[in-house]
Amino acid sequence: MSLKDQTCIAGVGLTDYGRRGDFFEIGSVPKIAEALDRALEDSGIDRREIDGFCSYSVDPNDPSRLAPALGIPNINYSSLVFGGGGGGTCGAVANAAAAITAGLAEVVMVYKTITQPPHARFGASYGSAQLAANPLTDFHRPFGLISPVQFFSMIFRRHMHLYGTTSRHLAEVAVATRTHARRNPKALMQAPLTLEDHQESRLIADPFRLFDCCQENDGGGVILVTSAERARDLAQPPVYIMAGAQGGSAEWGQALTSQNASDEIYATAGHAHLAKRLYAMAGVGPEDVDVALLYDHFSGLVILQLEDYGFCERGEGGAFVEDGGLLWEGGRLPVNTHGGNLSEVYLLGLTHIVEAVRQLRGTSTSQVEGAEIALATAGPANLPTSSLLLRR
Repeated sequence: MSLKDQTCIAGVGLTDYGRRGDFFEIGSVPKIAEALDRALEDSGIDRREIDGFCSYSVDPNDPSRLAPALGIPNINYSSLVFGGGGGGTCGAVANAAAAITAGLAEVVMVYKTITQPPHARFGASYGSAQLAANPLTDFHRPFGLISPVQFFSMIFRRHMHLYGTTSRHLAEVAVATRTHARRNPKALMQAPLTLEDHQESRLIADPFRLFDCCQENDGGGVILVTSAERARDLAQPPVYIMAGAQGGSAEWGQALTSQNASDEIYATAGHAHLAKRLYAMAGVGPEDVDVALLYDHFSGLVILQLEDYGFCERGEGGAFVEDGGLLWEGGRLPVNTHGGNLSEVYLLGLTHIVEAVRQLRGTSTSQVEGAEIALATAGPANLPTSSLLLRR
């Protein structure tokens, strides 16, 4: 049985955004409720129709806690994608689609919030005290590798060595996403950003500079998935789920932290395995994608995903982004037209799927004319990671 076009994203809702720690005292459940209210209004679905829950990463907001708090009477399905960070974002939507296709649920809400304590740093999680006794961390902690920006900087530095990619290419990604964010009134980063601004910003982990790194902030979102048949009667034009892939090459596994992938996949985003499966399931190729929402925790991983998903050959990602290659107007491929993790908000990738929905409805603030097919990706990170193809 294929998932293709059996289910739709029928509603999306995002909370207001806050800086890191703004919503800690409010708590995550009220923020999920805020996002759900907006998704219900967007879709026209009655909350009593929801009977499934999907989330990802480490999420304490299990259905037994959420259902009574949100006024949802019954639970017929729930799932959580393994792993930390945003690798499971698209996988959670794929799980929702699979459950509906299999008849396990009628309407599934995919949800995620970030409500950080103001005294802690989400991006420093690998260096936190609770991981000190974990023997797996002995492969990287003694050498000073305690943050995702450091892990990914080493991978991208290898790409630079092999293919001649430059810091200026990273700047192209950061400037394109900021250009898009400045059209998006919800985006937190509204100040102009030039290539020179990027090049003059401080180094965080060579070669990544300040503007190569995603934000740390609070907020949340809900995505409502239902059957294609049910979606026809709702408030918004249905956005069909063509394909959803999750997992990846087993060799990638824990390679982000252990840094032990083979040369063949080390200087990549680890998504080539997903891309092959995703395109095969949907029956399309990269040439059919009109807009790409590529997970941008760090700007260099956008370049690596362009290669993994076949928009250019291995080693040509730098050249692809040159001269505004990712811009909505005049670029080779519009990428992260909402501003992405770098400039809109960092919500573990949920906003990338929401922007894909906007593009296919024709309501983006950087609208790609006639957009028919959108690619959204999650991660890259330790497995599992995931991606989606959606169509109008």
